[in-house]
Amino acid sequence: MSKQYLTLHTLEAAHKTDIYALAPTKTQLLSASGSSSILVHSTTEPEFPTVQTIEGAHALGIHHLVTSRHGKKAASVGFEGRVKVWGADEDGIWSQSGEVKDDNKPGDVWAVALSEDGAYLACSSINGKINVWSTAEKEMPKIREYETKGSFGLCVDLSADGRLTASGHENGSIYIFNNDTGRLSHSVAGLVHPVRSVSFSPASKLLAAAGDARIIALYDVNSGEQVANFTGHGGWILSLDWSDTGEYLLSGSHDSKAKIWRIETRTCVATHSHGDKPLWSAKWLPKVAARSEMFALAGGNQAISIYREAAG
Repeated sequence: MSKQYLTLHTLEAAHKTDIYALAPTKTQLLSASGSSSILVHSTTEPEFPTVQTIEGAHALGIHHLVTSRHGKKAASVGFEGRVKVWGADEDGIWSQSGEVKDDNKPGDVWAVALSEDGAYLACSSINGKINVWSTAEKEMPKIREYETKGSFGLCVDLSADGRLTASGHENGSIYIFNNDTGRLSHSVAGLVHPVRSVSFSPASKLLAAAGDARIIALYDVNSGEQVANFTGHGGWILSLDWSDTGEYLLSGSHDSKAKIWRIETRTCVATHSHGDKPLWSAKWLPKVAARSEMFALAGGNQAISIYREAAG
């Protein structure tokens, strides 16, 4: 059974370059691009206005930006190799609260993830190492360093409770690490081609992974076994995001298509096109009472489109 989503609003020319990342909170949507600023858009007003511009966040542009699910912390990675941590005050105004130090050279650090409460931050790197830092402490110490086979870590995710780290690599490898023990839990059967997105389900029972193979693989986190795969994208899959309930998975592709998959039936229930450029980021907006389910898309066309579920 298909689901209907309507375009609620499009922010044309939201950035001057490709938009590489979207990061939502319950009231805002943060966006980052090849330019140096992070934009903060209000999602409680109909026109989704820009309510804050963080100028000069990263001088050479920003390739990754994430928010914690509780909405009080964000982390960004710039092309110059720096990882910055941001905090929101009671009025939703963001400011830098720290920086992860690791003698990084440009390109060393790539993807970034935050736990639900923002207490842990994970990064992947060009040499395949996966690092986890404690952002709850002022110095933000590194608490875990995981070795892999040395293949570029293209993506990383933390489970909601911060206990598990997953990474996807250029050689198709996918790893799940246990942060409590500091050990590898599973090296799962990979996708052969580069893996560009990994994402834990809200209950941390499943891990979704996708990339250049154009297939979304679902893995059981406890056993490491593959339990399903979804096919239908015509291009590399660049972005994965679970709905709050874990019922649906949103995917974005290099062919500018976004798809919504129902986990229970293992079927695609909606497909949307976002212009004709790569769709770098596809994100659900957190569920808010009295508001329809919504998601946002952004990519190479420099626009951000917000969709909402049609009232049924």
